[in-house]
Amino acid sequence: MIVYFSATGNCKRTAEKIAESFEDKAVSIEEGITEFTLSDGEVFGIVTPVYWWQLPIIMREYLGKLILHNAGYTFLIVTYGTTPGCCGEDARRILIRRNIDLSAAFSIRMPDNFTPLFDLSDPIKVKSEVLYAEEMTDNVILKLKDRAKGNNTEKRVPYAVRLIMNPFYNYERKTKHLYADNDLCIGCGICAKKCPVGAIEIQDKKPIWVKKQCTLCLSCLHHCPKFAIHFTQGNSKNNGQYLNPNTKI
Repeated sequence: MIVYFSATGNCKRTAEKIAESFEDKAVSIEEGITEFTLSDGEVFGIVTPVYWWQLPIIMREYLGKLILHNAGYTFLIVTYGTTPGCCGEDARRILIRRNIDLSAAFSIRMPDNFTPLFDLSDPIKVKSEVLYAEEMTDNVILKLKDRAKGNNTEKRVPYAVRLIMNPFYNYERKTKHLYADNDLCIGCGICAKKCPVGAIEIQDKKPIWVKKQCTLCLSCLHHCPKFAIHFTQGNSKNNGQYLNPNTKI
């Protein structure tokens, strides 16, 4: 069984490829299934992005409820743009409190969808990064087949860094930083439908952020058909939108 969280398709694509290689299935954590009984020899994988060098709050909360019966080889895959941060150790510490041993952690570099900081407006560059990610995924699958163990994430940082970065992440995920350009917004409601934490409602045919914080996945920004949603800080207006081209999300 492979579980994943994905806003723009990077983690979904990764989870789907891994699940197919094990003749298993990939399930989004948004479905809310937190208890699994595994068959003998069945692997359990967790695929997640990294936000501010740590696990996204939505994944942290999910792992804090996870129950595995008959768990064996359990692994974490982190998709990242610049660094997987301390996600391997972050997940290990959460899972150990659930009596789950994390056997291994790996990382796969992919296009970074945090467009307030990272530019995804060049389709040739994005295509190259996606192709590289596909190759990296294939290499990780070989290691999973061999039941490799340990924290194999690249460019990782000490867990203590999370304590430094967490206040910044909590500040940035305040929904006051997100807004819709009323001249472009058509009130289609896709942003509300795609928000994994229900932070958006459509009122008078316009999106309104009704929660003070979200998970900061920017799914609303990347799914908007008119590119009407932006982030108040950085350069999201000029850095483009992104959805992984190898899956549907």
